[in-house]
Amino acid sequence: MLPGTPPLLPVETAPDDRAAAPRLLLSAARAATLKLANQRDAADPHAPVLIRDIAPVDLVSARAIADPALDLATPLKGPFASEALPWADGAAAALELARIAGILPAFLVDAEPAAEPVTVAPADLAVLQDPGRLFLATRTRLPVAQAEEAEIAVFRAPDDLREHVALVIGRQSGERVPLVRLHSECLTGDILGSLRCDCGPQLDAALHAMAAEAASGGWGVLLYLRQEGRGIGLVNKMRAYRLQDQGFDTLEANIRLGLPAEARDFPVAARMLDLLGARTIRLLTNNPAKLAALQAAGVTVTERVPHQLPGNPHNHRYLTTKRDAAGHLLT
Repeated sequence: MLPGTPPLLPVETAPDDRAAAPRLLLSAARAATLKLANQRDAADPHAPVLIRDIAPVDLVSARAIADPALDLATPLKGPFASEALPWADGAAAALELARIAGILPAFLVDAEPAAEPVTVAPADLAVLQDPGRLFLATRTRLPVAQAEEAEIAVFRAPDDLREHVALVIGRQSGERVPLVRLHSECLTGDILGSLRCDCGPQLDAALHAMAAEAASGGWGVLLYLRQEGRGIGLVNKMRAYRLQDQGFDTLEANIRLGLPAEARDFPVAARMLDLLGARTIRLLTNNPAKLAALQAAGVTVTERVPHQLPGNPHNHRYLTTKRDAAGHLLT
């Protein structure tokens, strides 16, 4: 971390034999859940907060403090006191690194490090998140059930294991504006057929819509973005599901975990379109945030094409939350 930042040990991935520590670094949202009075009205729920317990905290206790999905099983915690945070920039960088890694945004402070500490500065994060680092690694023919004449293009960036994908359906042409769908990875919906969300049906319907475009002489592009759980990762998404089962909606659950309600990286989609030469598009979406993000990144969107599908008893609240709290254009 930055000079002056003490050693920080992620509570989720540290070896179980690590020494205890008296202080923990959490997000303001999680600190508010732990009843720290001065955090209840925090302007930024994702801001870092430094807390101290009355005794050193071991990793088992630290994980119970960090994970709200365990609150019902471990209700007695604290009392905690918040402390001044003179190394706020380093703390913020640590919480963002945790989100990128898909782990809980929580760290033991001044614990014995498991190995030589790694120094990371906010500037390093900016480089890591720069969509300009993405490049087209390969492109080849890929017949799919909805369209036998399709191509797949795979993108990656240095030092990033995520491989984003574009499926191009129909003959790419500058004469027709392509129909484009941004689809963020959803293992449970896309592969397992989960009824808790609408991701699987949206993916299938998008492919059929693009096949119809191709049949009429047009073309489409499905951008499959590797950012599970609105950008918080699969494990944290499952933790959010546990919180939803306790009564929280999908956005509240993310915030209660100390993570953003929306952490997807839409500029990376703009970079993929640029590399494909698709700088003017028709966007298949109900989400105004996607449209605004692409336009801000220099993509010309000539039309928003609605993409609403019937719900089911298991995702009714999810769809209502998307409409009422996230601003999706659903009826």
